[in-house]
Amino acid sequence: MDKLRVTPKDFFLWAGAMISFYVSVFSFLALFFDYIDVAFPDSLNPYVDPYSSTIRFSIASLIVLFPVFLLLMYFIRRDIIAQREKMNLWVRRWALVLTIFVAGATLVTDLIVLVNTYLNGDITTHFVLKVLIVFLVMAAGLMHFLADMWGYWDENPRYLHYVAGAVGVLVVSTIVGGVFIIGTPAQVRMYRFDDQKVSDLQMIQSEIVSYWQSEGKLPANLSDLNDSINGFTVPTDAQDGSQYDYSVQGTTTFQLCANFNAPTQPDSPTLNQYSAPLPAGASGVDLSQESWYHGEGKVCFARTIDPKRYPPYPTAVKQ
Repeated sequence: MDKLRVTPKDFFLWAGAMISFYVSVFSFLALFFDYIDVAFPDSLNPYVDPYSSTIRFSIASLIVLFPVFLLLMYFIRRDIIAQREKMNLWVRRWALVLTIFVAGATLVTDLIVLVNTYLNGDITTHFVLKVLIVFLVMAAGLMHFLADMWGYWDENPRYLHYVAGAVGVLVVSTIVGGVFIIGTPAQVRMYRFDDQKVSDLQMIQSEIVSYWQSEGKLPANLSDLNDSINGFTVPTDAQDGSQYDYSVQGTTTFQLCANFNAPTQPDSPTLNQYSAPLPAGASGVDLSQESWYHGEGKVCFARTIDPKRYPPYPTAVKQ
């Protein structure tokens, strides 16, 4: 039997340390998997998360929970140094054995999933790199906690500090790599503003076409599109509250303009998937009738309504 009773403090220190450790490891693996997918895109899986939500969540989890794990383990080891009997607490033994079991089970499960994915046609580079990452991370976890059970770290605390420092550097480097991929929070906000502007212009364009179909002419101003019956109000630029530029170019031709913070991002959710690829060096000009690609600065999109595709309603007044 344990010489010391397990106090609520002991239990929750170990429970918090293990939970934060598990989530940190899974977030670390998820980050590396995302990095591999970004570095080696698969043409059979063209969808790209426009705002890299999985990368952002993994980074946030690591930033918060990995320091929590280190802090809780510091308190646990401080208690063990003060009272050596705490090495034999049942909660410590169970936490270490459970962690070793989870690491082993996760290693086997992930390998099964990865092999199945490979057999389903995943590219070889993906398979090799992901298997390697899972093996290295889980093997390191197994070795660390086995060493803890055998008392190695208590006999060699200096080596434990070296390992903790190396792991900390690796985690920080991984987080920094994620920031380079998704951009800084300020950059991401600018990209979201640009996506909102394109979405607004798409909505306005749709309303202009509907107005032309029903009235037989283009609206003189965007304010003509406001309709209290259907509840439509012309959106304004969410970034600065300004009105979008609109001008009539002909009986069926008009132009919409907006100021953008950056060129179109490859994974922008507002792009028409049928649009032609963005030509090299194109910036600040409209590229095609169907395209919403844009450069940085003021960009205008010229549109011409095709009466065959959008025939006027029978009641439309012809001008």
